[in-house]
Amino acid sequence: MTDPSNAPEPVDPRETEIARDTVTVRRAPRYSRFIMLGALVGVVVALILTVAFPDNDEFDKGQIFGFLLLACATVGVALGAVVALVIDRATARHAASVTVEHETIHPPVDE
Repeated sequence: MTDPSNAPEPVDPRETEIARDTVTVRRAPRYSRFIMLGALVGVVVALILTVAFPDNDEFDKGQIFGFLLLACATVGVALGAVVALVIDRATARHAASVTVEHETIHPPVDE
């Protein structure tokens, strides 16, 4: 009977290459979410302003809402983008440098 502890370990014919690199890691806001939130806030503000204005003989409530929606949504999108940029700049100060390892496994070369 053979002893399994004395069995030779299989030799892996593949070649492994390890490269180290230093990278900067930081958190960044998701700009699309801030922009969408700004647009949503603009829609709510347009709806509130539409109800707050007195009735107008020249325009009905739907037209007033449309005008205000166009203006308020645009301002909301711009403010959402500015808030995201400010948060991005504030979090850039807390960036950390870390060392990463890239491992590449090359298959054996047949001669």
